[in-house]
Amino acid sequence: MNVLTRRRDGTGSTRRILIPFTRGHLDKTVLDAAIRIARAEDATLVPAYLILVPLEFALDAQMSQEFERAIPLLEAVETAASREGIPVDARIETGRTPTHALERLWDAEHFDRIVVPAPAGREPGFRPKELEWLLTHAPSETVILRPDPTLRLVDSVS
Repeated sequence: MNVLTRRRDGTGSTRRILIPFTRGHLDKTVLDAAIRIARAEDATLVPAYLILVPLEFALDAQMSQEFERAIPLLEAVETAASREGIPVDARIETGRTPTHALERLWDAEHFDRIVVPAPAGREPGFRPKELEWLLTHAPSETVILRPDPTLRLVDSVS
């Protein structure tokens, strides 16, 4: 279920780079790398916030708190990419786990490359088990970036 689709691209780029994130965090280092890759490949950046829906709720349940957490993060990604002239096509996808949400997204759309944030220190990110799954199941080239754990992480991208 693609909850949000917002497309801003006047360039007509056909290459698409997915940058999925969840749990209210996207490291600035990972975003900067995805923007550099998008610029080098003349691609559209597709930030996708993955909302995790607990089993006690229906998969299409209204997750207002998570949605409210996602919007400012997606807007921050759009602002950072726009400063660099990178087109953005934002998404919010739901799933029981991050990998389930990614499967749902991949079933609906094609991406040329996926840039995935690994956890740094004790901060949230995709867990090792999820990263292993990504490397074996991703339908396109996948880059896993682990920011320097000694650097301070922020909750939102600015």
